[in-house]
Amino acid sequence: MTAARPSPLPQEELGAAWRKARPRPAGRHMDSAACSRQSHRVLEATSHHARHEAELGGYVAEATADDLLQQGRSVLGGLAGMAAADVAFVESAQAALVALLSGWRLPAGSRVACLPGEFAPNVAQLRAAGLRPEPLPVDGLGRADLDGVERLLATDPPRVVHLTHVASHRGLVQPGREVAALCRAAGVPLVLDAAQSLGHVDVDLGADVVYGTSRKWLAGPRGVGVLIARPHVAAHLVPVLPEPEGVPPMRAFESGEAHVAGRVGLVVAVGEHLAAGPDRVRARLAGLGRLTRELLDGVAGWRVVEPLDEPTATTTLRPPDGVDVVATRARLLTDHGIVLSAFGPERAPGEMTGPVLRVSPHLDATAEDLEALAAAL
Repeated sequence: MTAARPSPLPQEELGAAWRKARPRPAGRHMDSAACSRQSHRVLEATSHHARHEAELGGYVAEATADDLLQQGRSVLGGLAGMAAADVAFVESAQAALVALLSGWRLPAGSRVACLPGEFAPNVAQLRAAGLRPEPLPVDGLGRADLDGVERLLATDPPRVVHLTHVASHRGLVQPGREVAALCRAAGVPLVLDAAQSLGHVDVDLGADVVYGTSRKWLAGPRGVGVLIARPHVAAHLVPVLPEPEGVPPMRAFESGEAHVAGRVGLVVAVGEHLAAGPDRVRARLAGLGRLTRELLDGVAGWRVVEPLDEPTATTTLRPPDGVDVVATRARLLTDHGIVLSAFGPERAPGEMTGPVLRVSPHLDATAEDLEALAAAL
């Protein structure tokens, strides 16, 4: 019996353009869910602003970048279905969650419904804020069970629903639009963790708050993130120091000690994302995910966690018995120059039962890269 031919990758010209726009990698980089590769233009914009700080002074240079940063706020807000005034630049997705929780000042003991497989640092931040995480109903895959969510919201609504749109430990997309509609009907705010979905899948879903990071699928610099909140939520946020009259309230959550050069780089990266076409980007990333799963499932006993057609580029692999995931990741890097992630169940202890290897190629990855990984495994 002839083996099935692997699926062709869509948008090959987009992959070639993405590849050409970046420094040549030292090996095969398939770790964008951890940190993507920046383009020449992003690197140059970041370094150019840093040079301006040295030449003009940090705050003078920041003032010269005001218009560019405001354009960035507008575009980032638009990706989440919100406006520039709703956006605050922060230092990371975790910094965004901390800023949100510290500003919201929800009553101690307030219940926050989140997935059983919630990212462990998010659960820790909720508890540190005096809140009580409780599980959302899910199906056998760990995807939100919409009927169960609707019943929960109708009979015993939490104070807030927090939904991690795409988890870091598995490339599964949660039904964010449907959950947002249910939350809106019940009058319960929805907070969407878009750290793994911004630039990867659509995040304009109707959530009340969206937060994310630069360094993953948007391929911007590290040390930059965004917190985006609708006005009815922002009105309840209390910053340590309010902004002056006439300045959007969310701007009070932007640090005066910020890495402004990184923000500039993020704005350029977002511009590249728009120029590439978000729909085309999503199509190629989904194609890369499908091809990854086709090529890797069953290789040397490794098993793919995600459904074959899940529309993400993230694939997680469970090891065969007796195989050390961390040692495998190190071997792939040292012997083959393949960059991946490996982590244990502590990342999402409510759902994970063992360690996994994570593969997350970006647009510039090729079928040859994935075939090389299969051979190396």
